[in-house]
Amino acid sequence: MFHSLSAMPADPILGLLTQYRADSHTNKVDLGVGVYKDPSGHTPILACVKIAEKRRFETEDTKVYIGPTGSAPFNKLMTELAFGQSHPALLADRIRTVSTPGGTGALRVAADFIKRCNPNAVLWVSDPTWANHTGLFEAAGISVKTYPYYDYDSKTLKFDQMMAKLATIGKDDVVLLHACCHNPSGMDLTPAQWDQVVELTAKQGFTPLIDMAYQGFGDGVDEDAYGVRQMAAAVENMILCSSCSKNFGLYRERIGACTLVGKDSVQANVAYSVLLYVVRCIYSMPPAHGAAIVETILGNDTLKQQWLDELKVMRDRINGNRTMLVEQLKANGVERDFSFIANQKGMFSFLGISPQQVERLKQEHSIYMVGSSRISIAGISEANVDYLAKSIAKVL
Repeated sequence: MFHSLSAMPADPILGLLTQYRADSHTNKVDLGVGVYKDPSGHTPILACVKIAEKRRFETEDTKVYIGPTGSAPFNKLMTELAFGQSHPALLADRIRTVSTPGGTGALRVAADFIKRCNPNAVLWVSDPTWANHTGLFEAAGISVKTYPYYDYDSKTLKFDQMMAKLATIGKDDVVLLHACCHNPSGMDLTPAQWDQVVELTAKQGFTPLIDMAYQGFGDGVDEDAYGVRQMAAAVENMILCSSCSKNFGLYRERIGACTLVGKDSVQANVAYSVLLYVVRCIYSMPPAHGAAIVETILGNDTLKQQWLDELKVMRDRINGNRTMLVEQLKANGVERDFSFIANQKGMFSFLGISPQQVERLKQEHSIYMVGSSRISIAGISEANVDYLAKSIAKVL
C-alpha cells in the first residue's frame, strides 16, 4: 500500500527551527516559530500555572476517561471568558462548548461538524490566513476559498474589498474570521469594522467561524473578544474555536475549546449532539490535564487575577517589541516606513521584504524567518534588536 505515496513537503517553520538550532552563529535570531519568549529567549511556565499544577497534583485521584465533552467546569469557564458572564446568547441557553486537543483540534472538530451540516459548504478564509487553516478543512473534505484581507503593498487592511466579497457569499457557506491578533499579518479589524462585518453576516446569512487563538494578546481579554460577542448577539448560528496554548502558555498540553451558538436552546442541543458524535469519531476523549489547570486558574479569583497580570506582561512585551523594532530601524538609517509594525497586534507581522532579502538575512546574518517575511515578534529582544535592525538595513 505504501508504495503509492509521495513525500509531502516539510513544514517550512519546523524546517527553519532545525536550521536555526544547527547554526553556530553567536548572534543568530529566531523569528520563525510563533511562541511567546521572554527577554532571554525562553518560553517560561506561568507562575499561576505552576500553582494550579501543584493543586492538581495534590487533588487528582483518578486517570479515568474524562468523556467526549471534556471537563464541564473548563467548558463553562471558557465560554464565560469568550462571551462574558451576561451575554444574551449565554442567558438564552444558546451556547454549547466542548474541550478539544488544542485550538487545532477545535478547528478540526469544527471542520467535520460543518461537513455534517452541509457537505457542499465552501469555507472562506482571509488572504492570507494561518497556513494550517486550508489543510485542516480540506482534510475534512471541505472546499476552501479566500476573500481579500491584507494589502502587502500598503500594509493595510483591504476592508472595502473584503466587504465586497463577503457580500457575495450565500447562506450555505462558512466564513472564517480571526477574533484578534491576525495570523500572519497582525492586522486586526477595528471595533467599527467588526460592527460592519457583523451586520453583513446577519444580512447574508452565512455561518461565521471565529478562530480565537490569542485572546488577551492584542488589547485585553475582553477587548479581544469584541467581535465574538457582537457576532453571537446578532446571528442565529456561529462556531468559535479557542486555544489556551498562547494566553496560558500551555503549548504542549494541547487544550482548547470548540463552541457552538444555536438559534435557541433546542437547536443548540441538537447541534451539540452532532458535535459530540464528531468528537467521538475523531479522538473520542480530550486530554484532561490542561483543562484542569485552566479551570483551576479561572475558577479562583486570586489565580485569575495573577493570570491576567502575567498575560499583561506578555502582551506589553510583544507590543513593546513592535515599537522597539520600528525605532531601532530608524536609528540605523532605514528610510523605508516600518511604522505599520507598531500599529499591528499580536505575535506576527510581515516585514514586507522580498524572498531574496529574507534568504540573505538567513545566509549572511543568521536571522531566520519564513519566506513571506512573516516574523514572530516575540523573538525580538533588547539584546538582539540592534543586530536585527542593522542586518535588515544591510539587505535593504
